[in-house]
Parts: sequence; C-alpha cells; structure tokens
Amino acid sequence: MHIEEFLKFMGDVKMYDLTQRLSIHTPPWPSYMPLQIQYFKRIAGAHMGQGANGQIIKTSNHVGTHMDGEIHFYPNGRTIGDTPLDFWVGPGVVVDISQDVGDYDLYTPEMLMKNVEIKEGDILIINTGYHRYAWDQQEADEIRYFVKHPGPGPKFDEWALDMKIKWIGVDCGSADHPMNTIIAQWHPKLFKQAEQKLIEKYGVKDWEEMFPTEEYYQIMHLKLFPKGLIHAENVGGDIEKLSNQRVWIGCFPLRGIELESSMCRIIALAPPDGK
Repeated sequence: MHIEEFLKFMGDVKMYDLTQRLSIHTPPWPSYMPLQIQYFKRIAGAHMGQGANGQIIKTSNHVGTHMDGEIHFYPNGRTIGDTPLDFWVGPGVVVDISQDVGDYDLYTPEMLMKNVEIKEGDILIINTGYHRYAWDQQEADEIRYFVKHPGPGPKFDEWALDMKIKWIGVDCGSADHPMNTIIAQWHPKLFKQAEQKLIEKYGVKDWEEMFPTEEYYQIMHLKLFPKGLIHAENVGGDIEKLSNQRVWIGCFPLRGIELESSMCRIIALAPPDGK
C-alpha cells in the first residue's frame, strides 16, 4: 500500500471509544479514594487567580476505566510509564458473552472462543454485559457492578498465558471474580448467594472446592502480573458496537514513571465499510 493510500485508509477508519465516562460521581473500586476535582483559580479572579480556569485533581488510580500495572501487585514489575508504547496497542478482539453470563457466573475460554476467533498475542476485551450497570447508565447498580459481576472460571489464567494474550480488558469492576477478592469478606451475605449458585450449577460442596483460596485468591492479579499479563477494568463506552469483532485496539495511560496503575483512554479502530 502506498503512503497516500494508507493515509486515506486511516482517514476513513471508524473509531470507537471503549472508555467509561469519568466524573466525581464515578465510584472507585471499593475502599479506594474517589476522584476529587477542585478549582484553584477562576477566570473572574476567584480563588486568588484571574484570566484562566485551573483545577487540582486528587484521586486513586483505580477510578473509571483504568489499567492495572504490574507493580500494582508485583513490586519488581514494570511501572506504567516504563512499559513500552507498543505494548499498549495492537490487534485484538471484543468478545460478547453477555447472553451467557449473569450474577456471579463463571466464564470460560470455550465460551469466548465460540463467538469469535481469538488469535495468539491478541488484546482481549471481554463484554460481560455488566457495563450496563455502571454509574452513568440507566440500569446503574453499584452492587451488581462491583460485587455480583461474572468472573473467570478455573484455569482461565492458564489459557490466557498459553494464548500469549497481550492484555485483557473487562467491562466490570474486576478481572477477577469478585468472590475471589476481599469483597467476599466485605459482603458475607452476597458471598453465600454466590456460593449457593456455584453449588447448584456445578455440584461442588462449597466455593473452596472449586476455588481453593491459596490458588485462586485474586489470581488474575497475583499470578499474572509477575508474568507481564495485566488488565484494564471498567471498560465501557461503545463496547456494544463491536460485539464479536476483530479490531485494532489502543490503550493510552499516563506516562508516569512511578505509576502502579493509571486511568486511561481505550479506543478501537475498525476498517471502513466494505474493507
């Protein structure tokens, strides 16, 4: 393809935003500091300034769409700013399993692969359908979004490594099942609901039988980050428009050399119609 053809092609590509809207009302991951925005000067001169608006932002890195970096759980890993630029972009797929999962359910590699081709080295975005419970949606439900969302079943982490998945994005509160995190202790009544569903659906005696704590506690964080497989949480935006499509995906976090994680913008590029 000649340079002129390439530039014309890129000018016609369709761009999709997979980022959740960000506001002081956006809930952080449970127990984390929320976003705070304060004006320190205003155009009219309030707050000891004039001629321009200026703001101070104070927040944790885990509000809205954000990328968990390796050092979020692995001190010897790469920071967000030390991760090469080409890690954040590349070919990938948006897999829609929203019709297959509900509260507390488990998803499997087979569930994903039946819907669309997933290639080795892909960026993998998983649409569980739970973005519809995000804070700014008509069905907003903070408990369902953070505490009841589906999560990966046993050995999902091993499959992701075998596939050399570049990074993962999920449209809910965590890439781990919420009941394999500290949330299980914070919401004991809801943990019992999740455990009962697991018992009825899979015939196990309790949660521990399928997910031994020593092996599965925050496995998508604790076991994968040291191996370089990280993930973005709270993906949303135009995700429904890309169900089961292969696209080019880019994540754009801050280039902070100390950052353990970062709020970010995630976009997807699809070819022009007919190409």
